[in-house]
Amino acid sequence: MKNSRVVLITGASSGIGLSVGQYLSSLQYQVIGTSRNPDKFPNHPFALIAMDVLNNTSVKDGIDAVIAQHARIDVLINNAGMGMAGPLEEMDLKAVDSLMSTNLNGPIRVMQHTLTFMHKQQSGLIINIASLAGDNGLPFRSIYAASKAALMRISESLRLELRHTPIQCTVLSPGSIKTAIAENRIYAPLSEDSMYYTQYKASLADMDSHVNKGLPTISVAIKIEKLLNKKKLKPHYSVGPFLEVLSPLIKFLLPQRAYENLIASFYNLN
Repeated sequence: MKNSRVVLITGASSGIGLSVGQYLSSLQYQVIGTSRNPDKFPNHPFALIAMDVLNNTSVKDGIDAVIAQHARIDVLINNAGMGMAGPLEEMDLKAVDSLMSTNLNGPIRVMQHTLTFMHKQQSGLIINIASLAGDNGLPFRSIYAASKAALMRISESLRLELRHTPIQCTVLSPGSIKTAIAENRIYAPLSEDSMYYTQYKASLADMDSHVNKGLPTISVAIKIEKLLNKKKLKPHYSVGPFLEVLSPLIKFLLPQRAYENLIASFYNLN
């Protein structure tokens, strides 16, 4: 029997979004994914619509198209995002603006348009995909970590604003997941003239190693499906390798300098 719940997933042409969409489709959810260029994916396993989360008109038109076809949006999974790596001192500020627009303003824009319809239908669930990086200031990923931390705080605020409504909002923070994020990151140039060259080069290798050893994307999909079936959601959930999932608790329990030294050691900065 076809599941009556309509699920909209942003950034669903590859990676986590693709895996989540495939998994939910296999369970008969009515899944609609978004992509800036859906024509590039003619044999996609579920429906893709055009949406650029950086463009207000594009977002509105995309959500209106979903409503026109399905008359509702039961679940919004804000997954579209991008990565960035580099020393803060050497990051191009236009690139910083681009990342913050995608990882923070994009989800806000999609939520604003989707909430209009969720209020009308008197139901809805928003799952914002953040990152365990948002719990820490990570070396050479400062802007990415900041964007995800901001999304977490905004989601917590939104939960309180929606407290008098039947709409729920939660955050899912993945840790290291095997995706092509390394191919799609914005990078500050690795320059031998930089005072950060040795540490940055080592950290880039570590980032790629963590992703390659990460959990498969299906683990995120399974976690999300479990969240869809919970009646009352907590503000925050996580999925990833054990030590990464445990890191927020370790940060809370350890003295600040001790935890900072632990992170430095993890990224070979000692």
